[in-house]
Amino acid sequence: MILVQVLIGIFLYVNCLMIFTFLKKEMFREDTRYILFAQTLFGDSAFLVLCDVLLLGNHYQFRMHMIPCFLICTTAAFFTNCTPLTLVAMCLERYVAICMPLRHADISTSRTRFLGILIIWAISSISPLFTVISYISLVPTSNLLSYADCTVEAPYKEEWQAQTRFIILLILFIFMIIIVVFTYIKIMIAARAASSSKNKSTNKSLKTVILHAFQLCLCIMQFICPYIEMVFWNNVLVFYNVRYCFFVVFYIAPRCLSPLIYGLRDEHFFLVLRHYATCGFHKHLQSLPI
Repeated sequence: MILVQVLIGIFLYVNCLMIFTFLKKEMFREDTRYILFAQTLFGDSAFLVLCDVLLLGNHYQFRMHMIPCFLICTTAAFFTNCTPLTLVAMCLERYVAICMPLRHADISTSRTRFLGILIIWAISSISPLFTVISYISLVPTSNLLSYADCTVEAPYKEEWQAQTRFIILLILFIFMIIIVVFTYIKIMIAARAASSSKNKSTNKSLKTVILHAFQLCLCIMQFICPYIEMVFWNNVLVFYNVRYCFFVVFYIAPRCLSPLIYGLRDEHFFLVLRHYATCGFHKHLQSLPI
């Protein structure tokens, strides 16, 4: 538990610093890939805070009112879906930038970005909306006023609810993997056909897409973990150890990759981030547009 809290604390600190860096520079606020990156930072931070609340509540056996418990679980489910969908959007943005550079400026407009974010939010809401409707239709009103141990399984009173949610998410992630593979193949073809001056940029985009695909695989594992945990249900100690391990590997780890992908690999963002992280001791920021 102490290790998990330390990791979450470090993660939230880095994310807040990166969000601050994004908000401070207009050049980032007007670039599609940085806007999508900022959305992943915000969504991942909110998701981990909500999951940590549930984790601490279960660790200290705190019984929570069902209404706030239900709201926390459904909101966490929304942010769980939002992150991989945003990763797919980031892959598509790289595809357009590399494979259709002349149309990139026309496609990547403020209106397109707004519609894209709305689509991400709408698709992310499908699974939580199903959970809300099925829970309200099955559970008596009196149950909403009761207190219970709040877990991610709390909104699912029947097995078919969890199975239906799993099928919805599985179909969604299959489509996302197909899109990521498609963008990788297209960028790889463009990289082979590119001139030497463009080859460095396309190769970097290829590596970015690969990292996003790895993040998606880790995110998919989040929905398999509860079924693996059920095997250890009879042994409480092993069950909680397995759950903590899965939380670190499949919940925290994927959300640590986004800061590494854009916060450290992106030269411009890294220079600005280092400037604010060191309170302006580095002067490299002067060469960047404001």
